[in-house]
Amino acid sequence: MPPFDEIVTEYGAMVLRVCRAVLGGAAEAEDAWSETFLSALKAYPGLPADANVEAWLVTIAHRKAIDVRRAEARRAVVAGEPPDRPSTLGRPEDWDGDLWAALGALPDRQRTAVAYHYLGGLPYQEIAAITGGTADAARRAAADGVKKLRSTYPGSHRVRAVR
Repeated sequence: MPPFDEIVTEYGAMVLRVCRAVLGGAAEAEDAWSETFLSALKAYPGLPADANVEAWLVTIAHRKAIDVRRAEARRAVVAGEPPDRPSTLGRPEDWDGDLWAALGALPDRQRTAVAYHYLGGLPYQEIAAITGGTADAARRAAADGVKKLRSTYPGSHRVRAVR
């Protein structure tokens, strides 16, 4: 098995894109990204050699995103907003706020299916295993999500090029 830092280097940007797509906010996504790799680091020694590392990381990211959402629900509302700071991870120069806003407007099921398939590269069967449901339902949710993005996002011709 490769050293863990190679795993972070190879999959870090993909995990961040998935976290951003699921959570929307940059700060929440970066928190989920950090929690994903901390959790993955602890479990990495026990990972089978033939495991699909990409799917494993997306599963962990999914669970950490759920944790972030649950924590947000319990957190008190803060008055005023701190200034946003761009990420130094992934490709911040390619940040397209309109695309992320359009993605964030999708229903949860469609947004997660689009994120896991188009950003995380997972097949529909694995998406179904992560989110619950069937592969056909995951495929339908992703298709509906992309269709909605094409109708609401002005730069929809670039949706396929996100990955």
